[in-house]
Amino acid sequence: MKPEELSLELRRGSSPLLGRRRAIAGLSLASVGLNGIIALYQMGIIKHLPDPPLPNFNSDKVDGSAQAFEYFSMPDGALAVGSYATTLILAAIGGQNRATDQPWLPLALAGKIGFDTLVSTKLTIDQWTKHRAFCIYCLLSSAATFATPLLVVPEARAALRRLTGRGD
Repeated sequence: MKPEELSLELRRGSSPLLGRRRAIAGLSLASVGLNGIIALYQMGIIKHLPDPPLPNFNSDKVDGSAQAFEYFSMPDGALAVGSYATTLILAAIGGQNRATDQPWLPLALAGKIGFDTLVSTKLTIDQWTKHRAFCIYCLLSSAATFATPLLVVPEARAALRRLTGRGD
């Protein structure tokens, strides 16, 4: 596909599968932004993460914990920005018919979303069990993540049908 065709298709295409990919891209960008705020705190660029005036919310405690710095000698907010940017890229690659033209792309996106969901689940549970506190930015990012699995299923199914020769 020529770049000008891809541009028109991604911006103006109306297929339901493309609409779901757009939603995944938007949710991934929301998580990039939320985790970017966390990374700013973890890097010392901002000194405090404001929380809602509710009991058990302490984003500074959660995001300043040793657990938040235990992987790859870096703050997990920066790692999450890269991870969600990868999810965004996987949602953005290819035209609206990629499930038939490039079926590995929807399957890669489904696998990445599965990974994102597992990590978000673990970290959400850890907030309470390890820190006895919640991070509003983490919870909002997790909510965005938990919305994506149902969005990716139809395109992944279409890709599997294409690869197995069952329909479409």
